[in-house]
Amino acid sequence: MSTAPSADSRLPGDPPGGPRALWVWGIGVAVYFVAVTFRTSLGVAGIDAAHRFDINASALSSFSILQLLVYAGMQIPVGLLVDRWGTRRVLLLGILLFTAGQFGFALSSAYGTALAFRALLGCGDAMTFIAVLRLGARWFPARRGPMIAQVAALIGMSGNLVTTLVLARVLETFGWTPTFAGSAAGGLVILLLVLFFLRDHPEGHGPPPASRGGNRGHGPGPGYIRRQIGAAWREPGTRAGMWVHFTCQFPGMVFLLLWGMPFLVQAQGLDKGTAGELLTLVVVSNMCCGLVYGQVIARHHAARTPLVLGTVSATALAWAATLAWPGQAPMWLLVLLCTVLGACGPGSMIGFDFARPANPPERHGTASGIVNMGGFTASMTTLFAVGVLLDLTGDNFRIAFACVFVLQALGLVQFARLRGRAVRRERERVVASRVEAVHVPV
Repeated sequence: MSTAPSADSRLPGDPPGGPRALWVWGIGVAVYFVAVTFRTSLGVAGIDAAHRFDINASALSSFSILQLLVYAGMQIPVGLLVDRWGTRRVLLLGILLFTAGQFGFALSSAYGTALAFRALLGCGDAMTFIAVLRLGARWFPARRGPMIAQVAALIGMSGNLVTTLVLARVLETFGWTPTFAGSAAGGLVILLLVLFFLRDHPEGHGPPPASRGGNRGHGPGPGYIRRQIGAAWREPGTRAGMWVHFTCQFPGMVFLLLWGMPFLVQAQGLDKGTAGELLTLVVVSNMCCGLVYGQVIARHHAARTPLVLGTVSATALAWAATLAWPGQAPMWLLVLLCTVLGACGPGSMIGFDFARPANPPERHGTASGIVNMGGFTASMTTLFAVGVLLDLTGDNFRIAFACVFVLQALGLVQFARLRGRAVRRERERVVASRVEAVHVPV
């Protein structure tokens, strides 16, 4: 990150990293892994859920819409909690909520009850990723930030592999309740690991006292929440990062979370096994792209914008070719589509690399919450739009998935409007930090 200020410049010194950092951070990432497994479990059970609860496409999409609505709405509150409470307490609360949600969903036989438990799951899920980002920033040197964030997302995304490779087969063999209730046991295991082994930061590298309150030297005080959110939002890097997340994430998220399986089975005529393999391809592509994107951005900070524009363009072209193909698309085109959709997650992570250098450490949680809200808002909107359009058009997936292009266009316009200001602000912060370093008495 040669053009960005150190994300941890306000700490007494860079965190040490090392084996203990990997162990503690790994526990946090394991929480995110379990949360993603629970979040995406409905993606392979959408058809089963429609039969179990006797619901149409719009009602089915309500499960994921409500889950994402809660998730998106919780991002700023969770960011504030992470800045105030620290990582460990927020993760413990998140684990309790998403485990209870998954277990309740397993036992639900009525649509309304299942919907409520899915919302509870979304609330717990919302507390994981921002806390893990904060954990990485506290345990590793700032220059490792882009790579650490991408690897965290990569490992979390591997929770999708559990969903597509394991959960789908267990569901087919054992049925609804044993599958979802059995998976909830993973939440209890990870709860014990966090309780006994996770620490917010290495000894001697805690945040300064002013950072804990967000009101330099005066503690939280009245108006803390307003000041925290306002200061983060005023930074153009925070808003640019939010629109990057908005524009990049949702096509892949919507495909994996709910509509990929129905599209491949009902519109493309594939069997469930083949469709599951294509969903797995999205996950594998996501993991591979995450490693590449993280390395590239860590070494070449200016590559952020080309990677964002390339990801969005490739996604739009792949969807356009698939939807425009007369009849059912050939397998090579579906493979290409799923491979490109895998880049959506790593592309959205670049949003955090715009927000991180724009904010001091005491605002990282709040700024990350604002960024993370972008993609999940877009995903929620698209999930709803696809479900409504499918019902209105008699399951015409071509028309339903055309809404992807509308949201991509909106996001690109907003990013183009803010990017220049964000980059100029970063350069000003770099210059200011260098001048300050020169004038520090020795």
